[in-house]
Amino acid sequence: MDVSAAVAARRSVRGFLDTAVEPDVLRDLAIRAARAATGGNLQPWHVDIVAGAPMKRLKAIMAGKLANDERETPGYDIYPREMADTHRARTYALGEALYGHLGIPRADKDARRRWFARNFDFFGAPAAYFVTVDRRMGPPQWSDLGMYLQNLMLLAVDAGLATCPQECWAIYPQTVERFLETPPERMLFCGVAIGHEDPAEPANRLRSDRADAAEWLTVIADAPDNG
Repeated sequence: MDVSAAVAARRSVRGFLDTAVEPDVLRDLAIRAARAATGGNLQPWHVDIVAGAPMKRLKAIMAGKLANDERETPGYDIYPREMADTHRARTYALGEALYGHLGIPRADKDARRRWFARNFDFFGAPAAYFVTVDRRMGPPQWSDLGMYLQNLMLLAVDAGLATCPQECWAIYPQTVERFLETPPERMLFCGVAIGHEDPAEPANRLRSDRADAAEWLTVIADAPDNG
């Protein structure tokens, strides 16, 4: 698969088959993704791969926390506390599109909460990556994490696998960092569910749209001189 095809094919999958992914494949993807651009070659990411029995333990831990409505102090604000109307409208539209595919009306808050809880079962995925970063790092290094993650997800597409990047884990940072035995100088950024897409999952029919380029793209250049 070429890069253009992988970019076009990548999307967040919210339903996975219970089919294991070989640990060597997971490790290989993580290592190759580290060719991502990084300012000053800091390579600020640390990656933990969770699969097999440890994955089952983590899912069980999270099921217990959700059943008891246990909450934690989030590691960071997933969304800005103040958003422009344009951005707020986009996240609202995405949620409505997703729940529309699932047949869950806006008034059914309980059903929506139950669906959201599936995040913490990794939507059934058999494996996941967790990305942590040194707490002393700033916004430029966090952007490096994004470049690493994009590499990881495109390589997964090339390998015939599906992913779902999950910032939702930032609302349970203490649990995840304790489970991973993360040293205190590092903090959790996100998780990435990985596995084989379940084609029968209604949520996987969702294709999020993108704004028209005229809304966000400005080209400042002379017309080419073909003379």
